[in-house]
Amino acid sequence: MSQAEKIKQATDGGRSRPSGPTPAGTGDDTPMPARPLRFVLMALGGLFVATALVGIFLPILPTTPFLLLALWCFARSSHPLRDWLFHHPRLGASVRAWHDHQVVPVRAKILALATMSASFVYVAFFVQPPLYGTLGMGAALVAVAVFLLSRPSRAPI
Repeated sequence: MSQAEKIKQATDGGRSRPSGPTPAGTGDDTPMPARPLRFVLMALGGLFVATALVGIFLPILPTTPFLLLALWCFARSSHPLRDWLFHHPRLGASVRAWHDHQVVPVRAKILALATMSASFVYVAFFVQPPLYGTLGMGAALVAVAVFLLSRPSRAPI
């Protein structure tokens, strides 16, 4: 985004959609599926956006993964909805950060690691599944933690 576009967006309160690229692999040349499937994907995208909005207020529910799922659904069902989400002044920032640089903010990393740890402790000590279940869950959580920690926390300057 050029300096002039940033100034324009700042002065009009971000009401206009910023110009910029659409998500890679989701350009206007993306073939649309049959009409019934498009409606299903649009409905799922709407459900994912609603879940992400709830996640803004509930710290245990992640926001960005649901927005990414919504973007995927909208990219395959409705280009206007895809563009709306990708360029949304509030919701679009995390989607664009992931799309452009695979960034996971520090707050999201801390929240994810804390939630995964609490879940593991709860299952291991209170549910007490068989040993292979506890080990499997632990291995999956460690893999997710390694992935999260390997992602940058900020976009490069």
